Amino acid sequence: MNSVNDGNGAWTVDQADGLRRLFARTGCVVLPLVSNPHVQGSGVAVERLTAVLALQGRKTLVVDAGETSPPPDESSVLGLAPCIEHLSPTIAYLAARGLPRRFVDTRGSAAHLLDELTRLVPDAQAVLLHASAADLVRLCTGRMLRPMVLSSGEPESVKHAYAGMKLLVQRSGWKSFDLVMMGPDRSERMASIAATLGECADQFVGACLHDWAGIDELAPPQQPPGAALRRLVSAHFQAESRGAAASWQRDSAMGQATSGPRS
Repeated sequence: MNSVNDGNGAWTVDQADGLRRLFARTGCVVLPLVSNPHVQGSGVAVERLTAVLALQGRKTLVVDAGETSPPPDESSVLGLAPCIEHLSPTIAYLAARGLPRRFVDTRGSAAHLLDELTRLVPDAQAVLLHASAADLVRLCTGRMLRPMVLSSGEPESVKHAYAGMKLLVQRSGWKSFDLVMMGPDRSERMASIAATLGECADQFVGACLHDWAGIDELAPPQQPPGAALRRLVSAHFQAESRGAAASWQRDSAMGQATSGPRS
């Protein structure tokens, strides 16, 4: 990182050089999945998304913090490392319901939790972050992300999905979303619901539904994930490779690279 003289004899950090160094590094891509307590089988959605990442050969950390997810082990009050289960060489899992709020600082941010988790699993290439819309804001606000909203064909789940998008637009400024539907992939009914959600998001909150995919919870576990779901997941990594800043960079690194406030 270069230093320059500000003309008054004081040396300051060259912020442009710091930013170049920061974004030259390959980050860990965060895939936020907005939880939905009105969706039965949300655990299946997490499993299928994880399966897609595994098929792509990506080392994945699953942070399962939705409203109906399992709570963390009691030992989490002492440290998170023993609570992370290494399910396979490419999948690490953390039961995390309620955990984000334990990490909230005086600014209302819980970003330190992801900082700590990426430190504990340093070779993770992806973090599948399953959490409520409010907790996703606490964990990731200030980052450029495209959340995946979870829904099903049930009216209450669709209402909750729309409410989640609205909250994220208002609190984080994220205005591009994907939709993960629990139901037959690309069925006529699912397509109609996706179209309606997309129109409501565009008309009422100025958001865009980028893509959607269905997950059939009744399908055999050994059945490969559908093409639409694989495409949806791949698009998040393509956006990162185009420099969309979707990757997670630890706050400590951000602070070292710039002299301004942390995002």
